[in-house]
Amino acid sequence: MIDTHCHLADGAFAADLPDVVARAKAAGLDAALCILSADEPDEVGRAAGVRAAWPEVQFAAAVHPHRAGPYAGRAAEAAAIVAEAADGVTAVAVGEIGLDYHYDFAPRDVQRDVFSAQMALAQSRRLPAVIHTREAWDDTLAILRGFRDSVPTVLHCFTGTPEEARQGLDLGFYISLSGIVTFPRAGTLVDVARLVPDDRLLVETDAPFLAPVPHRGKRNEPAWVAETLSAVAKIRGTDRDSLAATIRRNFLKFTGLPER
Repeated sequence: MIDTHCHLADGAFAADLPDVVARAKAAGLDAALCILSADEPDEVGRAAGVRAAWPEVQFAAAVHPHRAGPYAGRAAEAAAIVAEAADGVTAVAVGEIGLDYHYDFAPRDVQRDVFSAQMALAQSRRLPAVIHTREAWDDTLAILRGFRDSVPTVLHCFTGTPEEARQGLDLGFYISLSGIVTFPRAGTLVDVARLVPDDRLLVETDAPFLAPVPHRGKRNEPAWVAETLSAVAKIRGTDRDSLAATIRRNFLKFTGLPER
């Protein structure tokens, strides 16, 4: 199994990372994609410890939309910071990037500028992009359409409607489901889990956030991607091992990594 999106360099794991990795391996995981906040030096600095604890982990780096505010008029500087962090960890993707109009921690125009600059970076480096979008669907698609043929894209932690999922799929995007799909009030997200084609589906934890049932309320960790994988397999009427193999193929295709 692969956890295709987690934050293992987050401070939440600093005290017990070896144990977290041991539990992930015991659960059957052999890889993960660790997302780094490129403009947080402490987090970037912890990436070396993550790699030492789990050499099979891959990395992505970016300036999150929540942190776009300081880059007003300086979107190119944000992209340069991401490029430096990505070089330091040999990143296989740019992310997570995008727009978040739910919290509006950064002005929307600045979010759009920083998002576009990082998409251009992904394009120039021939890297895929990991997208965060919340209550900003139309503006997110407007930017992504300009890169649809040059930047492989995944809609991380998808929480949109089936119609939005179809729009993303029509543009060639992957859709990644998190532990939210296990929640009693998952609603139409269950329909999304059914409609995504086999070759566009990914599954993630977003750890330390969004722990799946039966672990809700606790710190999430990569081992628990197994819970989400089992839930999605049940929704789709397939077995977990078969779905895990599908997720692996999709992840390798998305990142361009070779099969070991």
